[in-house]
Amino acid sequence: MRIVIIGGVAGGASAATRARRLSEEAEIILLERGPYVSFANCGLPYHLGGEIPERSRLLVQTPERLNARFDIDVRVNSEAVAIHRDSKEVEVRRRDGSSYRLGYDALVLSPGAEPVRPPVPGVDHPALFTLRTLPDLDRILERLPSARRALVVGAGYIGLEVAEAFRHRGLAVTLAERLPHVLALADGEMVAPLHAELRTHGVDLRLGASVTAFQHEGGGFRATFDDGSEAAFDLGVLAVGVKPETALARAAGLDIGPSSGIRVDDQLRTSDPAIWAVGDAVEVTDFATGRPALIPLAGPANRQGRIAADAILGRSSRYSASQGTAVVKVFGRTFAMTGASETRLKALGQPVQALHLHPADHATYYPGAQAIHLKLCFDPRDGRILGAQAVGGAGVDKRIDVLAVAQRAGLTVEELQDLELCYAPPYGSAKDAVNMAGFIAANLRAGDLALWEPSEPQGDALLLDVRTQGEFEAGTIPGALNRPLDELRDWLEDLPRDRELRVFCQVGQRGYLACRLLTQHGFRARNLSGGYLRWQMERECLPMEPTDVRSDDGEKG
Repeated sequence: MRIVIIGGVAGGASAATRARRLSEEAEIILLERGPYVSFANCGLPYHLGGEIPERSRLLVQTPERLNARFDIDVRVNSEAVAIHRDSKEVEVRRRDGSSYRLGYDALVLSPGAEPVRPPVPGVDHPALFTLRTLPDLDRILERLPSARRALVVGAGYIGLEVAEAFRHRGLAVTLAERLPHVLALADGEMVAPLHAELRTHGVDLRLGASVTAFQHEGGGFRATFDDGSEAAFDLGVLAVGVKPETALARAAGLDIGPSSGIRVDDQLRTSDPAIWAVGDAVEVTDFATGRPALIPLAGPANRQGRIAADAILGRSSRYSASQGTAVVKVFGRTFAMTGASETRLKALGQPVQALHLHPADHATYYPGAQAIHLKLCFDPRDGRILGAQAVGGAGVDKRIDVLAVAQRAGLTVEELQDLELCYAPPYGSAKDAVNMAGFIAANLRAGDLALWEPSEPQGDALLLDVRTQGEFEAGTIPGALNRPLDELRDWLEDLPRDRELRVFCQVGQRGYLACRLLTQHGFRARNLSGGYLRWQMERECLPMEPTDVRSDDGEKG
């Protein structure tokens, strides 16, 4: 059997090496149009910023190593320009312009995705770069010594990482995003801490700003935005997103799905039974919504390459769906998510209940505890986990990883209460953040708690701040009445019974206790999900110091 693989990096290289582990008899040929067959494209921003000093560290595999260890015929600088399905041949063009046809028994497409260049005047100027490959990185590094000011357009994962990298290099950085918040896949309030972190580190963050033109200006350049403002720069990086490279598949007549990715089945087989496709170019099923989606991430691409090789060589491995689990570092903060955001779920008409909490990453009596801002979305009808987001310092990735596994395993939010997770004071709490999310969700589903959202019209509802007088005087929601939790029973006769009480505290726990007290005394009361801190996140008026996130009943253990 001859297996031909078009494209290396994550999906293609994984398919090639897995195929060899399953079969010593197969002939395996890997075509790569560029000079590098397998490199860590997720590491490119960190070499740009200097955290990874040696460029060679980014080379995961070389043609020589793949041939020596796996007997794979790697052909770099060899571009597949056509697929002749009737004769089962690929037309390959060499760097010198010559071409030849290569027959296959099984063909794997791993073309990846290409960066989007927005259609605005001046976008093709050589001072504007994209960052997807090692040659892209080399071109940026070549210009870097002469640059003092950098512009990054687009605040997705790559845009955020590149903005930080340029600041590490000492450049003045403008980061422009056309949406009102960074990270389009996230909910706005959950990335507000990232806005504060970027500005604290000197990034000129322009939100709701679309570039209308790029212009050459003396020795530098200028970007003009749709609000009339401008930004001068010497070096620009376009990070507005990627699109699947499907030209080869389209020309071959393979089915393309509604999301514009190559349509594949659960064994990554395309509409041609002899052709498979993996990686950023394929359409997958969104685990949370069940809808077709493009989710260009390294982890899924690696798994898909492995499954395609299994299928070619007779194994029954199957790819079910993608959760979109991802994490990004922004200076001293970390953001991570899995599944779908509340914004997307509501846009699709999916019933969703969201809750916010702000636990510490470890026991607060152990030094160095930091707040984690955690959001959990679930289906109120059956408790199915739909998505989760977290932002903070240490421990963010751990909690999202746990919730990603829980979602994949089909656990309900009630079952989060029973997860037995690592605990010692330096690492966690006896009631972990994930357990706490389960407690809150279970209370909601049992009817022991009702929440209110900052976006709700107030009407004749009374805002009731149950924090201490000192906390109240330091800042509160406008129009709120202060009745501290520990004195609340003394004020019951003075509270109106004909109005809804919208209760809040700092992070939500005292508000919950107040609501339990009030409802058992006949009041209509709801608690603000995530408390006053969440209200501040909605408005980006965030405290600069870590919040005291100790539980009101103390740490156990």
